[in-house]
Amino acid sequence: MPLQIETDEHKALRAAVAALGAKYGRDYITRTVAEGRHPTELWNEAGKLGYLGVNLPEEYGGGGGGIAELSIVLEELGTAGSPLLMLVVSPAICGTVIARFGTEEQKRAWLPGLSDGTRLMAFGITEPDAGSNSHRITTTARRDPDTGDWLLTGRKVFISGVDMADAVLIVGRTEDARTGSLKPCLFIVPTDAEGFRKRPIDMELSAAEKQFELTLDDVRLPADALVGDEDAGLLQLFAGLNPERIMTAAFAIGMGRYALAKAIEYARERTVWKAPIGAHQAIAHPLAQAHIDLELARLMMQKAAHLYDAGDDIGAGEAANMAKYAAGEACVKAVDQAVHTLGGNGLTREFGLASLITAARVARIAPVSREMILNYVSHQTLGLPKSY
Repeated sequence: MPLQIETDEHKALRAAVAALGAKYGRDYITRTVAEGRHPTELWNEAGKLGYLGVNLPEEYGGGGGGIAELSIVLEELGTAGSPLLMLVVSPAICGTVIARFGTEEQKRAWLPGLSDGTRLMAFGITEPDAGSNSHRITTTARRDPDTGDWLLTGRKVFISGVDMADAVLIVGRTEDARTGSLKPCLFIVPTDAEGFRKRPIDMELSAAEKQFELTLDDVRLPADALVGDEDAGLLQLFAGLNPERIMTAAFAIGMGRYALAKAIEYARERTVWKAPIGAHQAIAHPLAQAHIDLELARLMMQKAAHLYDAGDDIGAGEAANMAKYAAGEACVKAVDQAVHTLGGNGLTREFGLASLITAARVARIAPVSREMILNYVSHQTLGLPKSY
């Protein structure tokens, strides 16, 4: 029996989402960015069709699938030139964490809206002095002894889509009563809470989703704002970070496939010295290499999603990091080669590739840099000593 990488249901989902993406396309996203607004129409239609919550439990309005299905949605939208970055954040990170560790009340309050797109949640972990080293997070939560409420204070940076979000899932730290040390915990913070302030960060990145710096000044939260067990913070945190890496890989693969398709179309049609430029190996071979790299990255992404959905968090952690690394590298190379194939046309607005040069770099940098992934593989997989 032949190995089936994707089921018939996966193939049908891929085709359906590709059709939705084609309906909107790159021009829609470009126009949305130019007008300074959100991709609301695409987000709403994807929600009504059930694509935003394919990974969330059916009993709360989701599709009952996993990250494998959600990664297909993001990859195909990206391949059509209209990716939705908040798919990485709202259903993949926040939805997954709440579905796995939230109380029944939290699940009923948030998952139906995250599934159909009527509610949206951002995710806040990065701080000015705590990027890759999450152990240095200084955002802290303390109990009000009189009311039992939480008081949350700190700063976050590079938080996507806060202006679109109803709440932010904030990574803070609480004091362990036994040891006095700080431990990570997750809190649902409404964006209209008193003491919660957001400031847009001026980015050279052409994207519909904006980046923000957050300031939390004694934000008062009810006791049930805490997600999961106060003593299981790291487990809960990485339950969200592994899907984030898998979905970032999907984002990068989709972008790379879009750029590559544009280059292939141009190489077939552009004729110099009586032959299409794609007939020349100097043009054709780098495009073939880019395709191979993207396909290999997709295989690792599929492996990571399969392991995660099967409940193998440790195996998924290694594969998710590798998938994110491979996809980031493949995306940057595909975009670069696509621009180079078009020559001067690759830098024009008409062909829509130049803006991807900056966007492709994001896949190497966020949510974890390629160097930190190499560190992880070096000591976790290869057993080499740490340098830090």
